Amino acid sequence: MANTGASDPVTKLPAGRRRCPLCGKPVTARHQPFCSARCADIDLGRWLKESYRVATDEPPEEAPEEGEP
Repeated sequence: MANTGASDPVTKLPAGRRRCPLCGKPVTARHQPFCSARCADIDLGRWLKESYRVATDEPPEEAPEEGEP
């Protein structure tokens, strides 16, 4: 069966049935992958405030003290 591009490979839903990852409302083409500018702005704010984290086993980097290169 040929891929027609009608479905989203991540969510496995047809293009018209994708849902906003923040509120669950249907996605609009203008604000994809979100339903509105509001949800897009909320997501951007979370990125800028570093609310999203990736789990790792590495210890956090230590900031260099003043005067050190």
